[in-house]
Amino acid sequence: MKIRLEQVAPKEIEARSFEIITQELGDAALVPGTEAIVKRCIHTSADFDYAENLCFSEGAVEEALAALRGGASIVTDTQMARAGINKKILGGYGGQVHCFMSDEDVAVAAKEKGCTRAAASMEKAAAMGEDLIFAIGNAPTALVRLYELIKEGKLHPRLIIGVPVGFVNVVASKELIMELDVPYIVARGRKGGSNIAACICNALLYM
Repeated sequence: MKIRLEQVAPKEIEARSFEIITQELGDAALVPGTEAIVKRCIHTSADFDYAENLCFSEGAVEEALAALRGGASIVTDTQMARAGINKKILGGYGGQVHCFMSDEDVAVAAKEKGCTRAAASMEKAAAMGEDLIFAIGNAPTALVRLYELIKEGKLHPRLIIGVPVGFVNVVASKELIMELDVPYIVARGRKGGSNIAACICNALLYM
């Protein structure tokens, strides 16, 4: 079998990728205003399931854009997600990306409370008292603790990106977030990951 490679200039590869995604999506009904986010998730993962499993609360994209342009910072649950977010664009608006998972005080708090570092890092974020967007791509315990902190009135996030990947409490933790009166972007089901969390942040920043 003869293998045929498509001839594409390096600077045109991403644009060509999005052309292919648009073609293959065909007449898929995407929520107006969310198309760029859905397509970037597909571009990152080559998984067209995101056209169906990404859920957006009403006005979530608009709220997120207003928060970012107003200088809100982003809190992630992995260094991988933190590394993948475009800090130059975010910094231009006055925001920063935080990940507290490796902080010594978070490790101590997690050990004392018998919880995960992800849960303890959400508590540290809540204590900042700042406008925050949470991008959770790995730990369902982070989403559960966010849910509890919001219910307790200790946290008022501008947006929660809930896309942890896996099997244990992943589906349930996402459903909890969707019960809240808080803007959210959630990948329903088991799929997600730190790369998806970062690419949703970037899709918003590029908008």
